[in-house]
Amino acid sequence: MKIILALVMIALPGSAYCQLLKCVGKGGKVEYAQNCPEGTTEQKTGIKSAPGASGASGAPAPQSLAERDAAFKKRQIEQQEAQQKEAGKAAEVAAKRQNCESAQAYLKSIDSGQRLQRTDPKTGERIYLEDAERGAEAAKARQRITQSCG
Repeated sequence: MKIILALVMIALPGSAYCQLLKCVGKGGKVEYAQNCPEGTTEQKTGIKSAPGASGASGAPAPQSLAERDAAFKKRQIEQQEAQQKEAGKAAEVAAKRQNCESAQAYLKSIDSGQRLQRTDPKTGERIYLEDAERGAEAAKARQRITQSCG
């Protein structure tokens, strides 16, 4: 019984809060206290403090183990998502660079004057580009360069 009473007495001061008042004296002197002395006007500040608290009246309560674990898992998931997003961007940049280099190499081969060939999808035969088709292919290659390099 004495132990229970001792525990209750220990727990009571921790749950008590006090109202902080602004006390203005005759000469305009301002003091902050729990109770204003006589001869001063009292104004409520709206500030409440817990006795024995280290000045932080609105300090958050400590989180439970489950809450800390959930917050940790959430941070891990967010970090993994950010890494996947960065990897996707890096792959996209690499693919764009490769397409740019490929289009530039193709335009260079068109401009070099070498014979260019293509395979006919229906018959499988080689078809060589004529001079008239070469200009159209060069225009297509330049368009691909502007899309992938610019």
